[in-house]
Amino acid sequence: QVQLVESGGGLVQAGGSLRVSCAASGRIFSVNAMAWYRQAPGKQRELVATITRGGTTTYADSVKGRFTISRDNAKNTVSLQMNSLTPDDTAVYYCKADIWRIGSSKGYENYWGQGTQVTVAS
Repeated sequence: QVQLVESGGGLVQAGGSLRVSCAASGRIFSVNAMAWYRQAPGKQRELVATITRGGTTTYADSVKGRFTISRDNAKNTVSLQMNSLTPDDTAVYYCKADIWRIGSSKGYENYWGQGTQVTVAS
């Protein structure tokens, strides 16, 4: 079994900062790309940021310059540092990882965390 567990969400005032993290655990052979998504009420889930195993990052235009994604390959964790938060950043934040399970012949498969709520008050 493999699971992703997010942590670090909460309530913050506009202009403030918050860091969310995600840890992958279980029978893991290898972790490839990792990413953060978010879903606001009444909206579709959207991609926020991605990071390859080698550390190459991409960001949605809406968060460029404010958010930073990082990872620790030794610990199979990914984090998202969020600065200059606005109420528009309010959403449930989900991590996603491409993981190859030990003993699997399927290669890399997508796994999702359960989500962590981030609320930005105006």
